[in-house]
Amino acid sequence: MSGRRPAPKRRQKRSAQDDSRVVWPPKERQSARSAIEALMRERGLARGFERHVQHAAKRSRDRGLDVRGDVSSRRDLTDLATFTIDPVTARDLDDAISAEALDPGATRVWVHIADVSAYVPEGSPVDLQARERATSVYVPGAVEPMLPQELSNDACSLAPARERLTVTAELQLSGAEVKSAEFYRSVIRSDEALDYERVDRIFAGQEQPQEPWAAPLAAARAAAAALQRAREQRGALAVDSEEPEFIFDDRGNIAEIRARTQTESHRLIEHLMIAANEAVAGLLARQRAPCLYRVHERPERERVERLVAQLASLNVPTPPLPERMSSSQAAELVGVISQRVEEHVRQTGRGGRALNALILRSLKQAYYSPKNLGHAGLRSANYCHFTSPIRRYPDLVCHRALLSAVGGEEPAPRAGELAQLGEWTSEREREAMKIERAADDVAACLHLERRLYEEGWEQEFCGEVVGLIAAGAFVVFGRAPGPVDGPKQPGEPVYEGMLAVRNMHAPSGERDWWEINEEGTILRGERTGTTLRLGDPVVVRVARVDTQRGRVDLLPVVDEGAGG
Repeated sequence: MSGRRPAPKRRQKRSAQDDSRVVWPPKERQSARSAIEALMRERGLARGFERHVQHAAKRSRDRGLDVRGDVSSRRDLTDLATFTIDPVTARDLDDAISAEALDPGATRVWVHIADVSAYVPEGSPVDLQARERATSVYVPGAVEPMLPQELSNDACSLAPARERLTVTAELQLSGAEVKSAEFYRSVIRSDEALDYERVDRIFAGQEQPQEPWAAPLAAARAAAAALQRAREQRGALAVDSEEPEFIFDDRGNIAEIRARTQTESHRLIEHLMIAANEAVAGLLARQRAPCLYRVHERPERERVERLVAQLASLNVPTPPLPERMSSSQAAELVGVISQRVEEHVRQTGRGGRALNALILRSLKQAYYSPKNLGHAGLRSANYCHFTSPIRRYPDLVCHRALLSAVGGEEPAPRAGELAQLGEWTSEREREAMKIERAADDVAACLHLERRLYEEGWEQEFCGEVVGLIAAGAFVVFGRAPGPVDGPKQPGEPVYEGMLAVRNMHAPSGERDWWEINEEGTILRGERTGTTLRLGDPVVVRVARVDTQRGRVDLLPVVDEGAGG
């Protein structure tokens, strides 16, 4: 593609000599916060709780404030050094960690999870509402919580320096092997609310950890590293994600977008939570206790074969396929492929988002079920969600199942209801993801529109092709002009738009007829042979921003990735 199209008329840009200011938003434009709020209501979110549910939550909170009255039936772990690691803006802190190094290579880890079941009895008004919602929905600048804030952000949240009721999974590890696991109700007092950025600074030696949580953090880090190595060796999926973080100004508009990537601090929490989830699921499976498992079925052979063909068309190395592939071999191969893709992206510096999307599309969707069918992505025979009961109803079900299994303190979930409940919570999870993606798209469009309004619509952006269909290319973009193939800098805003084939050109400036290949990875011009591939760098301009639909239409400037 080449040839510059006439630039849209440039809006007035404030110069250094001009004392007037560009005011955003224009009078006819609502703020980003208002637009997102409208989207949430349009998608059916209640934006509040009925009065009787609110009152029930307050009564439950007030009864549980004096946790000392409940310690007699719990293990008192308030003297155990404990910390949380969450996003800096998080208020619903449902997991905390304690750890200690034992013999060389051995670690004891305590995973403390908010004891929501102590505040939300089954069948209570709060429980019925939580079951109906099934999950919290997180959008830029707002949340539709599963539980009222009196519980989600207060009584159940593991805030520092406050005694809190928890359910603890105490794991003794030798390397990555869980030698023993014990589960019980407890009371803890978190010493520090850490955030991911701070922990990464500590791991990089830029900040010193403090007592009493310095040694436990180091022990947790070592345990998580051992768990990660073991999971890589057994072929668990290696698919990193990047999520946007939206920063609002005091007028309710998007002031900044930051790219949130998986770092060591994220992986520390991830691997310890996975270990706790596996340990709980293993106990429930051995006791045949009714519960909801997190199921991720093995991929189909045909999908894995297509994935290999797609990657081969892009010259990405893949392992050889057996002539007759079993479902277990298919699952194992996807894990190996994901690791090779990760290495390829690390070496080339691009293509990660597009290639990871291909991997994810080759997999079946995870769901909740009373049948324990294993988790293929994690290569785990037993897996459930136990670690986030403040924001996911299946986790609360698992708490009840676990507490019933280990001591009969809670009534066991009714087995006859679990199949339908699994379907419902899976459906609500998928709907929440759609709402969250739509809200992210709207927020990104509002930020982009503001940027173009203030800086001029004719500016160019470097981008990367992340998806292809017959009608065109989906492009992630955001960098100001500069080297197209250089690494993306931290904190750069990232937008996504559509580059339609009707606007694409060959390098000579010719219009062409573009056809997509059978694998869906390359658009090729029939007359010129010009190609546009997944992962190719491109330079684009914005033609149109549809903030209501969260859609951006792009025009090409140059095609650095075109070939003959």
